[in-house]
Amino acid sequence: QVQVVESGGGLVQPGGSLRLSCAASGSIFSIYAMGWYRQAPGKARELVATSTSGGSTNYADSVKGRFTISRDNAKNTVYLQMNSLKPEDTAVYSCNARIATGGNGQYIRAYWGQGTQVTVSS
Repeated sequence: QVQVVESGGGLVQPGGSLRLSCAASGSIFSIYAMGWYRQAPGKARELVATSTSGGSTNYADSVKGRFTISRDNAKNTVYLQMNSLKPEDTAVYSCNARIATGGNGQYIRAYWGQGTQVTVSS
């Protein structure tokens, strides 16, 4: 069994900061990419940022220069530091992790967390 759990959401004023965390646990052989997605009311889910096991990162244009994704591979955890938050960043933020399980890591699939609400409002 594998679990992916996010934390760190909340209410913040425009211009403020929040740090989200996502931890994977369970019978994990290895973790490949980990990333953050968000879905605002009435909108489709969109990629925010991803990080590969090799350290490469990718960001949506709308968050470049404001958000930073980082990983602690020893803790199977990915973080999203969000600065200069805007009302349009309001959404449910979900973590996605591509995880290998099984004795040889032969089972690979994506796992999602339950999501954490981020609200940017004065």
